[in-house]
Amino acid sequence: MKLVTFENAAHQSRIGAMLGQGTLDQDQIVDLNSAVALYQHSVPSEPNSEPIADMRSLFTGGEASLSAARKAFDYVGSLDPASKPKGPHGETLIYQCSDVQLKAPIIPKKFFHTAGNFREHHEEATKAGFSHPVMPWIVFFQNTDAIIGHGAPVIYPEHLTEELDYELELAVVLKKSGKHFSPEDAPDYIGGYVIFNDITARDIQRREMKSGVFSFCKGIDTFCPLGPWIVTADEISDPHNLAMELRVNGEPRQRSHSSKMSVTIPEILAHYSPMGYSAGDVVSTGTVSGVAAFSGDPKAWYLKPGDVMECEIEKIGILRNPVISWEQAYGRLAPSRIRQE
Repeated sequence: MKLVTFENAAHQSRIGAMLGQGTLDQDQIVDLNSAVALYQHSVPSEPNSEPIADMRSLFTGGEASLSAARKAFDYVGSLDPASKPKGPHGETLIYQCSDVQLKAPIIPKKFFHTAGNFREHHEEATKAGFSHPVMPWIVFFQNTDAIIGHGAPVIYPEHLTEELDYELELAVVLKKSGKHFSPEDAPDYIGGYVIFNDITARDIQRREMKSGVFSFCKGIDTFCPLGPWIVTADEISDPHNLAMELRVNGEPRQRSHSSKMSVTIPEILAHYSPMGYSAGDVVSTGTVSGVAAFSGDPKAWYLKPGDVMECEIEKIGILRNPVISWEQAYGRLAPSRIRQE
């Protein structure tokens, strides 16, 4: 399934699954709460379950919850669309993508960042003379309030940075809580995969890395595009065999492959597991080469208002986000620049 969070015309937040091939201009979305209710009403032998409040709640329910959603989704898919099926009480069962607004598919309790996993990213940083090496096994936490979904704008804070950059990443969504587990056990915790664009203010990052840390440079409001949906683990047999590409205004900037990770996803998950996971937590796996900062012409490649980013990962889809100015977002000029040092 391709799991989505969306807002309908009544501004209600709903969770659903894509019905189609994942083309937003033509596809439909099955409302999973309505689908589960209809399936349980139509198949009396199925046990009743409580409505699912949000995507995190779906993953908190673990495999049982995901299995129930999958059964209901398949049931709806078997119905004759000409009959315009409804939920058991007449509620909307299937939405047109064009009639709803996609939101970030999940807001996790914790968002674990991985840096340095693709050694090609370290190599390009070294060649460009970046101030600090991108070492493997760097881990830090993302500000989950910075998460935005497909189509939502990244707001350029001109008073904070002049070097706005992109980073395409594959991220993992966990389907159960746990800690202190081995790489061999890690696949049992994987619920699905999602695209993550790790927006970074490079000038702030260089200042932060003088102290050996970075957080603010990646955690500013809207700096965490995530989506467009979560593809459940059963649909991706090998997450280390996926083509990856990020484009800006249609121009390829990052182009690589998940097989180039220096450590595997099970190793990453096991390595961080002593900190403890909650169901629905998100773990990124690092970016690939091709970022603006390490290009031959960083100033030309850094993001600017009006740019449109497209992050594409094979078997998942395309996460698209425009960049807009502070004034366009808030209707006023950006505040005065704050002293940084």
